[in-house]
Amino acid sequence: MKKLSEYTKTELIQRKEELQAAYCEFQNRNLHLDLSRGKPEKRQLELSMPMLDLVGKDEWYSEEGLDCRNYGGFEGLAEVRRLFGELLGVPEELVFPGGNSSLSMIHDAISRAFLFGPLPGFTPWSKLPEVKFICPVPGYDWHFHTCEDFGIEMLSVETGENGPDMDQIEELVKDPSVKGMICVPMYGNPSGVTYSDEVVERLAAMKTAAPDFRIIWDNAYCVHHLYEEEEKRDHLANIYEACRKYGHEDRVLMFTSTSKITFAGAGICAMACSPANRKEAMRVIFYQLVCYDKMNQLRHARFLPDKNAVELHMRKQAAILRPKFERVENILEEKIRPLEIGEWHNPRGGYFICYYAMPGTAKRIVQLCREAGVTLTPAGAAYPYDVDPKDSAIRIAPSYAPMEELNQVMELFPVAAELAAVERMLS
Repeated sequence: MKKLSEYTKTELIQRKEELQAAYCEFQNRNLHLDLSRGKPEKRQLELSMPMLDLVGKDEWYSEEGLDCRNYGGFEGLAEVRRLFGELLGVPEELVFPGGNSSLSMIHDAISRAFLFGPLPGFTPWSKLPEVKFICPVPGYDWHFHTCEDFGIEMLSVETGENGPDMDQIEELVKDPSVKGMICVPMYGNPSGVTYSDEVVERLAAMKTAAPDFRIIWDNAYCVHHLYEEEEKRDHLANIYEACRKYGHEDRVLMFTSTSKITFAGAGICAMACSPANRKEAMRVIFYQLVCYDKMNQLRHARFLPDKNAVELHMRKQAAILRPKFERVENILEEKIRPLEIGEWHNPRGGYFICYYAMPGTAKRIVQLCREAGVTLTPAGAAYPYDVDPKDSAIRIAPSYAPMEELNQVMELFPVAAELAAVERMLS
């Protein structure tokens, strides 16, 4: 198979006819498949069902003797703080457990900065003429929509194989209106990239014009490895320790959750940060709620008492996810690589594969898939304001579909990708 760029115009016209015939065959199948979101499939959720039986009669007391059915325990259960401290690599006293959603905690953190300032003494961001955030791209669409809702101007920075372009970031933070950065630093959504040690170090060390600059470190996939072997896993440096080393311990707010470890939408989450940041967050949140759901925290602490238990559980998750990722990667390697019409990063964890199509074809590929019965994340969603300047990135989420359905999608996808590329070249 030769590269598509080597085809003559006559060959391209002929190939277009062949692809259109193949595409029509897919349309006749009446498919109704959805790969738009990174949701766990049923077998993954079943792995956590035993957790529901771990809080029975007379078993609702925490290790400190707190009655989890009642009010109190605003700071969260000690056993949960300890668990998240292990997962995030920080002392448990820096952890503040929340409810089921780390996105909610992120939203609250930004809200506090707008209402009161990140810490006492800083001007509330709502009183500033403009607030800007650095957004590594491709990135998480919910992050971008949150920023948009607050009126934060988003500054895109391209992500390479080691993380975002640090030269560009270090230049951007010379602007005092640049108040933060929001990112998924490990097995990124959707890039699959993990930030290198150098990137983490430079983020921690860099001088910022804004003294209240904050990094929203959404470490959602910190334990979501696809492989057991250490050499086949990514490893993320500890940004809190790096920030503390350079005297910037207030710079980073770290978040994670069990949403894709146990039950999506019914897990637990946590924020970890400096003592000053934690104290200020708790001061504001104290009157926002009496306490988070301690019964759910208790269930999780008993089901996953430590990092080792999480590791064993995630190996079972990986056994379900790994074949799906490998299936997608193998098809792309077989059908796309020889044509040289797309690129992708083979992630070693997380929930997504980002396919970089021939520039100018991503929207067309998504449209072709949709009109053949396959829903993908809209092209452009991985960029601020839903605008991918190259019209290239497509997020593939292999997790939710059973393998039989995934196989059908991956039969269609290369046809749509090649057809869109041929149309582009002929135009």
